[in-house]
Amino acid sequence: MSAAPGIAEAGRKGRGRRVILWRHGQTSWNLERRFQGTTDIGLTETGVGQARRAARLLASLKPDAILASDLSRAAATAAELAVLTALEVTHDEALRETYAGVWQGLTHEEIIERYGEEYAAWKRGEPVRRGGGELETEVADRAAPVVLRHADKLPAGGTLVVVSHGGTIRTTLGRLLGLAPDHWESLGGLTNCCWSVLGEGARGWRLLEHNAGTLPEPVLGDDD
Repeated sequence: MSAAPGIAEAGRKGRGRRVILWRHGQTSWNLERRFQGTTDIGLTETGVGQARRAARLLASLKPDAILASDLSRAAATAAELAVLTALEVTHDEALRETYAGVWQGLTHEEIIERYGEEYAAWKRGEPVRRGGGELETEVADRAAPVVLRHADKLPAGGTLVVVSHGGTIRTTLGRLLGLAPDHWESLGGLTNCCWSVLGEGARGWRLLEHNAGTLPEPVLGDDD
């Protein structure tokens, strides 16, 4: 038996706001383990199917707003949810993936072969400009405020869906949870088209779910 509208609305108002950080669907460069960064790579046919399946689940949460990176792989993923919810997607370049300079376009193996010391330092949690690009803290500096600004616009108990990229989501989660940057690695990567959920609590944002959406699968992409 479904709850009466008044009860459902009361439950919504009693719950804090939620932010769902949703990674884009699969791309050909994900499959090749090629670092995408800010390179604009579109979804594969499989990626489109992932986005459509995930969108049906997320639509059932009745989101109030959709925010997305303007790169096509994220924009196309967000569009699948927009179709089901009739919500307009707000695109913001601040949600793009980490710019990684000369690493972009290289495979995982090529990066380790050519920039092994730099890669190892990054995996140890040291502040590294991968490929001469952005620091992880700089990604958080640009992405987290945008997410917070849109979350502040939500109604009581409202839900914001943010469609972005593996690395950017990790840094944003770390920043909003108040973790030290050298601990952000403890937040495992997101599988294509999976998501993490932050809930608003008395002491700030809390991690309610991480890498939700499917049974566990390998993480393919820039943030592994």
